[in-house]
Amino acid sequence: MFKRRQFLVATAVVSAGLLAGCVSQQKYNSLQQAYNQLQAAYQGDEVEIKQLQGELKVTIKDKILFPEGGYRLNAKAEQTLAKMVPTLGGFKDTKIVVRGFTDNVPIGPELRRQGIATNLDLSSRRADNVVDFLLKKGVSPTLISAQGMGETDPVAPNTTPEGRAQNRRIEVTLVGPGT
Repeated sequence: MFKRRQFLVATAVVSAGLLAGCVSQQKYNSLQQAYNQLQAAYQGDEVEIKQLQGELKVTIKDKILFPEGGYRLNAKAEQTLAKMVPTLGGFKDTKIVVRGFTDNVPIGPELRRQGIATNLDLSSRRADNVVDFLLKKGVSPTLISAQGMGETDPVAPNTTPEGRAQNRRIEVTLVGPGT
């Protein structure tokens, strides 16, 4: 009897752990709806949208948002980001994390004169500018944050111009309850 009770308790604990790791139907539906809205908004743009377990990640190539070696948004960048606002504005409990990434090319003298000494600094400025724009367009300040990642987590080798271009990117990730 004691062993059976232990087995039942262990089974309940394992089941609860497995269920906790699963994505709720509500969250899944909310992320699926956001995925569909963003796919429709970004047809033809150089934007990649992936639905991961419990997350939605939008990757925007930096050349769309920033001039080479720069961190200030241009008019095309604002148009690209503005397409995201209706979807992001609908969330009340979902965290929005904007991450900036760079390649591994050292910072040049022009950026150094502007106070940017490292790729981490550059990626942080880029992420901050994207967040500032989204805030101005009505995204909730309690849900959004910026992170500069520098040259960490490359998606391609930095040994070719094409690889470096893939590593220069902004990722907007939606995580949380999904509403």
